Amino acid sequence: MRLAKLCLLLAAGFISTHALAERTITDQLNRRVTLPDHIERAVILQHQTVNIANQLDAMGQVVGVLSNWKKQLGADYVRLAPTLPKMGTPGDLTHVNIEALLALKPDVVFVTNYAPADMIKQITDTGVPLVAISLRTGDEKEASKLNPTLKDEDQSYNDGLKQGIRIIADVFGKQKQGEELVRAAFANRPMLEKRLKDIKPDQRVRTYMANPDLGTYGSGKYTGLMMEHAGALNVAAATIKGFRQVSLENVLDWNPHVIFVQDRFPQVVDAIDSDAGWAGIDAVKGKRVFLMPEYAKAWGYPMPEAVALGEVWMAKKLYPQRFRDVNLDKMVNDWYLKFYRVPYQPGKADMPGAAANDASMHDHSAHKKAM
Repeated sequence: MRLAKLCLLLAAGFISTHALAERTITDQLNRRVTLPDHIERAVILQHQTVNIANQLDAMGQVVGVLSNWKKQLGADYVRLAPTLPKMGTPGDLTHVNIEALLALKPDVVFVTNYAPADMIKQITDTGVPLVAISLRTGDEKEASKLNPTLKDEDQSYNDGLKQGIRIIADVFGKQKQGEELVRAAFANRPMLEKRLKDIKPDQRVRTYMANPDLGTYGSGKYTGLMMEHAGALNVAAATIKGFRQVSLENVLDWNPHVIFVQDRFPQVVDAIDSDAGWAGIDAVKGKRVFLMPEYAKAWGYPMPEAVALGEVWMAKKLYPQRFRDVNLDKMVNDWYLKFYRVPYQPGKADMPGAAANDASMHDHSAHKKAM
């Protein structure tokens, strides 16, 4: 009966031939998901998955994205994915408009692991396959949390990024590109470990990640691991877990030697520089408030280029003498040509003024007395 019904639907044009062949995958909420064998119309309601799909050269199979993609990816991201403004926007990380979603006739919908249960139910009740992505592994009880407790944060995010890339690649039929992206993402970790291994914990540069409205990342998020791999000490890690809003008093008490700001939030640099309340902080006094380049995505979840390039950029910024011979410009441009299919276009973080204070950044032991 089922076969006969499918044949009638196919003959009537309600479904395409690719929908007849099916396969099953396991997503990062450990859900078994049955998918069409070939995906032609994906909707992605998570910016991390948009970015990975783009690097897998799968945007030609995407018809809808999250409505606030400009905020999450940065307005300039359209250069890397020119089709984004033409796509439907039926929801975001935590909400969905079912009518708008179904109007796009999706073969699959990607959501974040912390999408509300009722949002997941709304979508799955329509019969459209749903794939949840967290880019981390670990305790199944923590899988759907935005701010998890992880026994081994580093392993959780290392394994989770690899797993997430492979799931996304599998959905889009881009397995070869997925393996290339996994290999490239972790290619520079051994170099970082070798060059930074002799820096003791109390000699690491005290660093703060500034987001709008005094939001920052503590323990349990990739951003803290990014700082750790780059030889930084995340001043917020011992006090808060996950992504949290803190007070200016907290930052004054932590007194970071360096402040980093994500590329997508350039206004935060201006806000810090113009607010007298920040003036007494070591990083501000020393003009060490750095806007990060677009590839150094210091998000709560890891991105391939953040691991491969962002961690190297950060380490080079903190310890320039140790990475003087590393041609980061070439590494970045090679990455963009391979995975984004366009050359890298320098932004504000790459301008000469942004690097003017590198010379003041020595090994932490050299400037410890000034802190």
